[in-house]
Amino acid sequence: MKPAPFVWHRATSLDDALLLLAEHANAKPLAGGQSLIPAMNFRLAQPEALVDLNAVRELAGIEVTPDGGLRIGAMTRHSAVERSDDVRRRAPLLAEAMPHVAHPQIRNRGTLGGSLVHADPSAELPAVMLALNAEFVVRGRERQRRVGAIDFFTGLFVTALEPGELLVAVEIPPRPPRSGHAFLEVARRHGDYALAGVAVELALDSGGLIADVRVGLLSVADRPVLASANTLVGRAPTPDNIQSLADAVRDELDPPSDIHADARYRRHLAGVLTRRALAIAAGRAAATPTTG
Repeated sequence: MKPAPFVWHRATSLDDALLLLAEHANAKPLAGGQSLIPAMNFRLAQPEALVDLNAVRELAGIEVTPDGGLRIGAMTRHSAVERSDDVRRRAPLLAEAMPHVAHPQIRNRGTLGGSLVHADPSAELPAVMLALNAEFVVRGRERQRRVGAIDFFTGLFVTALEPGELLVAVEIPPRPPRSGHAFLEVARRHGDYALAGVAVELALDSGGLIADVRVGLLSVADRPVLASANTLVGRAPTPDNIQSLADAVRDELDPPSDIHADARYRRHLAGVLTRRALAIAAGRAAATPTTG
């Protein structure tokens, strides 16, 4: 198949891109194109115009924020995120998840923002952003606003972006001193969409009790899921406590069935992966210094 006819526009700045989107009612922004172009070839998407963002340099880059967190431009390539020392030091969960995103050829071209806006519930990055409590910077012609990851993903391939808006950047808050993380997934083949996956970010207090924990799940609903994990806060990360939370996470899920896995198997996988990821994250947190 070939795409339906469309007009291509190359934006040279963010303001230029927003103006072009406003001028064309049925326009789509083009980032890495790793999801949009195949959809156009199958005519699942038929935009009348494409607004190419690849020349908009202000939308790319990784920087450390004054509070010690990270700001990652929406047009930053997956491969740049994967190789970044700042990401490894300040958001190791994101660094650990990146090699699971498709294949190297796709990571060389695909962008962080493109993956998040596509909002595939089977993709790794939306669930990771939930676990990291990330905030999305969104820009339209009239205003800029911030949307928490928990509010950004609203349905199957649907986000909180309004017509004419672009995702500009993702901001990840700094981690507490005694933090641990883990990303696990099960896929039929490495690089394929996962049957289920879990991203965990966890922090311990000075006494070794859990001060904060966030569990993001993928491939278990029509959007990434942030599990209810507050029952672990204030408790020790013992095997029994971790198993109890993993069972609760499993029981609250109602995943879809498809040709690759039925709902019961996905629910089981989610519980097993949650238990393993929580244990790994707790072990990493316990191995870090209590200060600094």
